[in-house]
Amino acid sequence: MISNPAPETGLVVASHGHHVLVESAEGKRLICTSRGKKNQAVVGDHVRWLPSGEGGTIESVNPRRNLLYRQDQIRSKHFASNLDQVLILLAAEPEFSDKQLTRALIAAEAAHIQPLIGLNKGDLKNPFKLAWERLAPYRQMGYEVLPLAIAPKTDTLNFILESLWNKLEGKITLVLGPSGVGKSTLINKLVPGAQVLTREISHALNSGRHTTTNTLLYWVDADHRTALIDSPGFQEFGLHHIDVLQLPALMPDIQAHTGQCRFYNCTHLHEPGCGVHQAVLDAKISERRYRLYSELFSELSEAARY
Repeated sequence: MISNPAPETGLVVASHGHHVLVESAEGKRLICTSRGKKNQAVVGDHVRWLPSGEGGTIESVNPRRNLLYRQDQIRSKHFASNLDQVLILLAAEPEFSDKQLTRALIAAEAAHIQPLIGLNKGDLKNPFKLAWERLAPYRQMGYEVLPLAIAPKTDTLNFILESLWNKLEGKITLVLGPSGVGKSTLINKLVPGAQVLTREISHALNSGRHTTTNTLLYWVDADHRTALIDSPGFQEFGLHHIDVLQLPALMPDIQAHTGQCRFYNCTHLHEPGCGVHQAVLDAKISERRYRLYSELFSELSEAARY
């Protein structure tokens, strides 16, 4: 009697469509597919897989610590799972969007993932000063904001990048950010050969079409304790998976004043005796942040109707 082979364990390190790249316990990498939507794996997942032809088949996905994703009216986009933190990388130029930053922070809060904000291009003195001032409300909320200068023309890590490394070491970090902020430069500096590795994996997952992989995990150290996960999709950041009544608790500056409202079910939009309204009047909550809250409340309320 021929016994069926036991599934092996592995880590998903890249994804594109229904195909993922799994790294075995021995460090070997092979392309796997999932058995149906139930076993659809994302980067960061620990999976059990069986050999199938030249690749493998995902048999099951181990329980996740967390999962960062976005969702609009049509589809969901899974970024990565089992994260220690998410680094939201911005730059003095191009000007960052408060709306997109807020959405990313809310998604991280909802997934119980520690967010870290990095502001790049510190060499641009005046633009950087203005951008740093715009981030003041986020620092006041307790978010850590790191000043960065990730210069593409230097070969060595400067002392500013070393301070960032102290935040990354020993952790699995998802790096999010719009184009032009220095995300690729950061990864290329911390991961020698990242460009070659990206091309090789993209070529393998896409059967030679040379399109970009959706998400990719890079090991930064030889011991595989520190990893950066690069994923696109920052521009469109739907939050339709968030319950509208949960929204105030996911915005620290709003949440800090909800206990002062007259009504327990206050929406903080129009009710009398609202602690959040008063905090806006007292400049404890910025008007820009309150507008973002109002817009998101309206959006999520509309989404809940469908």
